[in-house]
Amino acid sequence: MTNAPWFVSAQTASEVITWPELIDTLRNAYAMPHTEEENPPRTVARGQGTWIRSLCAILPTRTVMGAKIFGLSRQRAVTYTVVLFDQETGRIAGLLDGESLTAFRTAATSAVAVDRVMPPGPVTLGVLGSGSEANSHVRAIAAIRPIQRLSVFSPSADNREEFAATFRRELGIDCTAVETARAAVTDHSLLVAAARSRDETPIFESIWVNDGTFIVSVGSTLPDQREVETALIARSDLIIADAPEEVAEGTGDFIAAHRAGIQFHDKLVSLNDLARGLVDDRLRDARLPIFKSVGSAIQDLVVAELALRKAKENGTATQLPAEFVLKPGKRPKKT
Repeated sequence: MTNAPWFVSAQTASEVITWPELIDTLRNAYAMPHTEEENPPRTVARGQGTWIRSLCAILPTRTVMGAKIFGLSRQRAVTYTVVLFDQETGRIAGLLDGESLTAFRTAATSAVAVDRVMPPGPVTLGVLGSGSEANSHVRAIAAIRPIQRLSVFSPSADNREEFAATFRRELGIDCTAVETARAAVTDHSLLVAAARSRDETPIFESIWVNDGTFIVSVGSTLPDQREVETALIARSDLIIADAPEEVAEGTGDFIAAHRAGIQFHDKLVSLNDLARGLVDDRLRDARLPIFKSVGSAIQDLVVAELALRKAKENGTATQLPAEFVLKPGKRPKKT
């Protein structure tokens, strides 16, 4: 069936994507203007012990449009699905298991921000967390900057030791599992916060952070989640967000800052504006920049489109034995 959609598994996606190509593709997408009509806020439906979220967008590259949909069941299980539509024909181009795509797109987006904010040359990297997001961030950053030294803290001694051993072996770098969060934060040029505390309190203190550090925060994305102290938001003189409105109004860190009377809206800029060079003057003067990421459909669609293309090229995508009805659409009325 020539018009049947293609399926890409999570395993296949993880095998065909490379960090340099993904970061470059995402950088190009962010260099184009985005509008809220093309990339609207996410929607969330909640039930009794369940929720389902959707993020949809139309890529500015004029290639595909689509959505990521994922839901939590009463058995506490989550399935991620990305559906891609061809912008020209309207046909479903692909269905992808999105489980591995999220970590790819989050870390690659952070790498785009790091590449614009930090000068060329080696970085010293502190990491809070040892899960999939922390792992993917180290790999993404290593694709754009030499990592001179890496420190990792996780409450689990076994997990942080395993994390350190992995990157000593994989990247051949000085990687140390440290015993306190403070040791992973202080005296590093770049900090990645990719974890949350069990009681949803901030995982590090503002006084531990030196001026000149660039902070990437990806671990708290919902109103009841905390990762960053309000004092750090008050100190920061430039806050970059992939979705500024959602960061300001929908994350626990910034809700708490607002309740504490901290004014941050004048410091908040979009990653899209950063990538397009529209905040270069502010960037040059920033002493303590923060990148806060909650994710967006633009990111999901960029990584899904790349995975689909690469999987089709090497023969690891599966064409499904099904076709969807394609109905003629009505043109919108002129106003």
